[in-house]
Amino acid sequence: MTLTDIMVRIGLAVSLAVSAGIHAYLYVHGYQYIPTIGTAFLIQASVSFALAVLILVGGPGWLRWAAAAVAGGALVAFILSRTVGLFGFAERGWDPSPYAASSVAAEVVTVLLWAGVLARYRRPFRSRAATAQRPNATSTGLSPTAKAEPRTRRT
Repeated sequence: MTLTDIMVRIGLAVSLAVSAGIHAYLYVHGYQYIPTIGTAFLIQASVSFALAVLILVGGPGWLRWAAAAVAGGALVAFILSRTVGLFGFAERGWDPSPYAASSVAAEVVTVLLWAGVLARYRRPFRSRAATAQRPNATSTGLSPTAKAEPRTRRT
């Protein structure tokens, strides 16, 4: 595990914990009385906090995907609540301030960190069969920059 991996893990955990804390705070301070939305806030806070802890202690890589899904879902819900409404609930602008902006920032950081990890580790797809059949330079004993000389036929 590299230092970059550790820093990304910590960054994901912190951004998820910030989002979880904000949603839990808003739930306790009034959102619990809003049908469906209150329950969604409580679930989002619980899941985000659990993911933050599991990612921090070194859980499997699929937890990063789950973190991005939760953060992305929260961002979509935020946008819907500001535009067409969500389950009959609508808000305007960045209210409640400063919690809305802080939550959006934390969720954007989570998604960006996940995208950075995805871009870093993404490699072109090659089937195992194609890789096994095609010798590479190191398996033929050549350096990666060396060119094989044509073989001459002895008679």
